[in-house]
Amino acid sequence: MTSLEQARDLLREFPVVDGHNDLPWALREQVRYDLDARDIAVHQNAHLHTDIPRLREGGVGAQYWSVYVRSDLPDPVPTTLEQIDCVRQLLARYPQDLAPARTAADMESARAEGRIASLMGAEGGHSIAGSLGTLRQLYALGVRYMTLTHNDNVAWADSATDEPGVGGLSAFGREVVREMNREGMLVDLSHVAATTMRDALDTSTAPVIFSHSSSRAVCDHPRNIPDDVLERLPANGGMAMVTFVPKFVLQAAVDWTAAADENMRAHGLHHLDTTTEAMKVHRAFEELNPRPVATVATVADHLDHMREAAGVDHLGIGGDYDGTAFTPDGLNDVSGYPNLIAELLDRGWSKSDLSKVTWGNAVRVLGAAEDVARELRVTRGPSNATIESLDG
Repeated sequence: MTSLEQARDLLREFPVVDGHNDLPWALREQVRYDLDARDIAVHQNAHLHTDIPRLREGGVGAQYWSVYVRSDLPDPVPTTLEQIDCVRQLLARYPQDLAPARTAADMESARAEGRIASLMGAEGGHSIAGSLGTLRQLYALGVRYMTLTHNDNVAWADSATDEPGVGGLSAFGREVVREMNREGMLVDLSHVAATTMRDALDTSTAPVIFSHSSSRAVCDHPRNIPDDVLERLPANGGMAMVTFVPKFVLQAAVDWTAAADENMRAHGLHHLDTTTEAMKVHRAFEELNPRPVATVATVADHLDHMREAAGVDHLGIGGDYDGTAFTPDGLNDVSGYPNLIAELLDRGWSKSDLSKVTWGNAVRVLGAAEDVARELRVTRGPSNATIESLDG
């Protein structure tokens, strides 16, 4: 049996829990949530990284759908609600394949039924507009993690890709983390500055996650996780879910991406735009400036190092499909996960260890956050603190 065949066998029993997929935003940008125009029951290779046939082919058993909104929107909350509504429309439209999931037990039930457990993660603290009440309502609607920032700072937390603002987390930022612990919402530290990562680990009494981040020691990009932070995950109980985005995993792609982003801005486009017009601009730039290509082995190098720093009990996968213009060779879309598992098998990773990376760790971490929340709610009521009251 080849390693790829072994990988597919493993994924039938322990499917992938993927920490981050931007399909809802892609549906908004491409067709304004017209699900007839992007029917994911059939292959959408020409438009998307994600559809149900390829999720099945890739051995995906649970997906955190990102309900991301851009941080420059003047009023992000309604758009976040629209993103949540998009996920709910998908669940209603494809009930045989997608199962709503809010708990670790729901994830296990979906696996037993052969459906893909569908959870939600909010990408960026701007989605709550400084309101802890809004945070609680997102949780009530099914959001099970919130990334504290996206690419820009929020008033209470510093982003990895912005200038330092409050030096990590402000007093209100720490209260956000405590309230997330109380609700059972996972604190996601992808996109945040290393100072914010450390402050969150100092504050959180529940496991944290990195929904889509890789190793900074392997690729020196500020979006990645420093070793000292990875080394703290065992004590915290959290996990780092390796991402596939070439500009975060391949050092040669970092400089190329900076130039490509500047080219997008010169054409009056947002550097994260993946619309048809934007992709034409991207492709024209790439023809003149060949893109450094990441591979399955590039991603596996990150996992090898992250295992050394954090241990196999604290690793997972967060591909960031439909949130990136480019993907590694062999990980072109959501059907590619078996290629990564096969590469790790070839490197000597055991099936037991890989079952943790694909399924076990993510289920354990969400369950642990639920346990912490049950304990905290006995002693702590809802916080009604404001930025003004805590940060002045």
